[in-house]
Amino acid sequence: MVLNIIKISHVSPYADSLYDPLVVPLTFFDLKWLKDSVQQVVFYKLTESSSSRKFFYSVIIPKLEASLSLVLGHFLPLAGHVTWNPQDPKPCIVVFPHDTVTLTVSESEEDFSSVSGKGKRLASETRALVTEFPASCDSPCVLSLQVTLFPNQGFCIGITANHAVMDGKTVVNFYKSWAHICKSQTHGNILLPDDLTPSLDRTIINVPAYLEAKMLVLQGERTLKIPQAGEIGHDIFRITLELTLENVEKLRERAKSESTRSHSELHLSTFVLAYAYMWTCLVKTHGGQGERPVRLMYAADFRNRLAPPVHKGYLGNCVFPIGCFGHKAKTFLGEDGFVKAVEILGDSVKGLRLLGIEQLCELYVDGKKRVKPGTQLGTIAGSNRFGLYGSDFGWGKPVNTEFVSIDRNEAFSMSERDMSGGVQVGLCLKKHEMHVFISLFNDGLVN
Repeated sequence: MVLNIIKISHVSPYADSLYDPLVVPLTFFDLKWLKDSVQQVVFYKLTESSSSRKFFYSVIIPKLEASLSLVLGHFLPLAGHVTWNPQDPKPCIVVFPHDTVTLTVSESEEDFSSVSGKGKRLASETRALVTEFPASCDSPCVLSLQVTLFPNQGFCIGITANHAVMDGKTVVNFYKSWAHICKSQTHGNILLPDDLTPSLDRTIINVPAYLEAKMLVLQGERTLKIPQAGEIGHDIFRITLELTLENVEKLRERAKSESTRSHSELHLSTFVLAYAYMWTCLVKTHGGQGERPVRLMYAADFRNRLAPPVHKGYLGNCVFPIGCFGHKAKTFLGEDGFVKAVEILGDSVKGLRLLGIEQLCELYVDGKKRVKPGTQLGTIAGSNRFGLYGSDFGWGKPVNTEFVSIDRNEAFSMSERDMSGGVQVGLCLKKHEMHVFISLFNDGLVN
């Protein structure tokens, strides 16, 4: 995709007066994600009167910039950098009075309905809509934004967030807050709803200190450089698929009928059912070699699993990777592959109630050591509970949202299905693999 860069703005957090430098320590949950980024694009279709260049640059961009300044006043760490001084045992976030967030404004002549659609399209097109952190920077910024206009059609907002500071929930809280302030069209600082008001209280993360040291050892080299994604091949395609409420219920009934367990023993959440279904389709897409090792991963949210629970507006990471290790492809290749995936994932989710973060950390570290070369990895980004489709900046709700980062590996994305119930899932595959996957996905919902 060819983009025309119109301008690059540097937006300062709104403040009544000059503030002192802010230093925020990273916690155990942050340290796992030191060298990762979260990249997402949200698409908005505009009306005929609001999609012109004149309206976009005279109304939309000024409002986005003004509201971004206001929301950064609430989410001050997002204007800073992650640093790791030689004398410090772990990194921290530092915000200085003149720090800013970069907002890149660009244009594309591509067809908006195609780029923002959910059908099969080149993965490289979506990646062009987000910025990359400089690979050479050893003190990376926390947040970078890109707004792209498709003249007379719509626009999108691309988010690149430093995962050491923000998990998916924090990114969405920031984004919802930005939309809330922009739509309010109020001058000066405004209050946010309680569920969006950010909390910087790190004392609430009650995790033994030795686990932080263990995470830093696991990270290896003492660096904060975030690797760039690299060039995406022209044979890599992206697709977004939907599981309606009816589809999910059908999968739930299928799991009940095919499992030898009692219904009370099964954990049949929408997340488990959707992930299990996508995973079995992916394993079957790769076909034979039943002895090849596979593992499933997901990030569990610990906001309500710590004692006391973490504030819903907590600004930081509160997720930890959970792995289902030691499985082979043949477990999921047969007709009972789906129900086996449901049982494995369901048992893992139920186990979160019984195990503390110390035990889960040990299991993760031990599991990582036992992963064999060539293991097929299943992982998932996002959640069907974030509610991002309600984010209206004043020109309508999103028509689609994409997790850009999944083009780096065979990861799935998951989000709610445009406020109509069910779940939206996405993935990137080579063209010939995509045909097989779509066929398996559709056939499994019909038969």
